Amino acid sequence: MSSDTNPIRDAIAEAIRDNKTILFMKGTPEQPACGFSARTVAALQALDAPFAAVDILPDPRIRQELSALSNWPTIPQLFHEGELVGGADIVAEMSGSGELADTLGLAQAESAPAPEADAGPAPLGIENRLT
Repeated sequence: MSSDTNPIRDAIAEAIRDNKTILFMKGTPEQPACGFSARTVAALQALDAPFAAVDILPDPRIRQELSALSNWPTIPQLFHEGELVGGADIVAEMSGSGELADTLGLAQAESAPAPEADAGPAPLGIENRLT
């Protein structure tokens, strides 16, 4: 592999570019593998925010390349419109202040939450593209 080609980093960059909101996490939204990932998913789900998700656990190179790309050392990492929003603590703080909804371009729910089917597309898994 030449120094100009990094298929894993390219796939991560493409996933960030191709998904309006994407969460790189340990586990899946249905089965988070750590408390930080679970808290971040819960914050997104509380807003009915549609998001893609990538489990970084199947291949340690995903975490390494993601951190090199984002200059952020910890997991989870939430991106919106190609920009790093932050990790679990930042997302939790933003969620509590209402800033997360604003950042994601979502109106704060004033009525009952929409049914699950109306929450947008299910989170995507792209781990197969990163191998």
